[in-house]
Amino acid sequence: MWSDNASPEDFSDLSVEDRLFFAADFRGDSTPSKIRDIFQIAGSAILADRSLSLSAEQRQVIDDIVGCRSDSCGFNVEKCTACDRLVIHYNSCGNRSCPICGKLRKELWVDKRSSEVLDCAYYHAVFTCPHELNPFFLGNKKFLYSMFHRCVGHAITELAQDPGYLGAVPGIIQVLHTWNQELLYHPHIHAVISGCGLTDGRKLVALHADGFFIPESVLAAKFRGKFLAELQEAWASDKLSLNGELEKYRNSYEWNEFRDSLYNKKWVAYVKETFNGKGNAIEYLGRYTYQIAISESRILSVSKNEVRFSARGKDGHQSRVISVTPREFVLRFLLHVLPKGFQKIRYFGYLNNRYRKNNLILLFNLQGFRKYKEKYEGLSKAEVIQIKWGHDVKACPLCHAHALVYVTRTRGKP
Repeated sequence: MWSDNASPEDFSDLSVEDRLFFAADFRGDSTPSKIRDIFQIAGSAILADRSLSLSAEQRQVIDDIVGCRSDSCGFNVEKCTACDRLVIHYNSCGNRSCPICGKLRKELWVDKRSSEVLDCAYYHAVFTCPHELNPFFLGNKKFLYSMFHRCVGHAITELAQDPGYLGAVPGIIQVLHTWNQELLYHPHIHAVISGCGLTDGRKLVALHADGFFIPESVLAAKFRGKFLAELQEAWASDKLSLNGELEKYRNSYEWNEFRDSLYNKKWVAYVKETFNGKGNAIEYLGRYTYQIAISESRILSVSKNEVRFSARGKDGHQSRVISVTPREFVLRFLLHVLPKGFQKIRYFGYLNNRYRKNNLILLFNLQGFRKYKEKYEGLSKAEVIQIKWGHDVKACPLCHAHALVYVTRTRGKP
């Protein structure tokens, strides 16, 4: 039970993100989640199925999504000392695979990255490996996802330094996704690439071209070469897990034949969008950073026997309706749970984490100005919520006094 012996606490330090998702004017305690409903229908049976080899992360995702904003995640008791209004708010789970959580984190990320945008063209590129590699990715997620990131980043930076293209090192932000519109397994990387960069002589080179400065065929070939070279090295040094259907590739003849066949497969590197220095490249990429497999808006209906959701057609516009059982939906969703500790967002070129701060100072000095600044720098999360969504989490929705306190925070039923 609650007691009112706690002192008022600063909302900016007290799990404001939880308060954000519980605020009635923002999302609401009772906001329905169709995805959570699906997990509640099928989750328990999947957890009990011993024929499924679920990872610890996948099991945790089921538990967290089922319990998100319920008593299993604990609760906060909010009390207004001015009018004595008292409300119980259930906590969100905070799991990065949960579609209910993450809205505030995305806004803060976009704001931070937008402040690093230079006045030049930006390009959104997408990289995809042949689907024949999917079993290798599934059996070696953390290792091959990292390799995928590295090969894409290095392919771009090496080609960009060629005087025939950019002649400098660009800034690159990459986001890994593993799904297609049907929630099936499709690992690919979204990259936003600057059309300007730093030379070895620490000079700024900028291009304001309509098209991407590296031919897509050249970029795809470079990416393919790097990936297959690293894949061969990983196989030769026994760094790949080759179990189940992959066990046959322990044989050198089978492996060499498979590896050689990959050179003739389709390796995709295409530029999806070009942005002309208006800063919206980062906002555009922000849609991808914290996106979780499928949004609530695409779920059309949920029943005990069927889940119907929409999917874009191959032309990118025409909509289709996909029908699966709740069990199949959850199993597809679980394909996209990332390994613990894996960072799906990576930075390369002049945005490399180690040198980013100094590189950006130099680049803005060379450019002579800084076009974008952080809107939320120095603000508390509560202030960000009020600016972005117009909701004052410090104010009582009944009497509007800034007199809210959290009386207690605990787990279990209130």
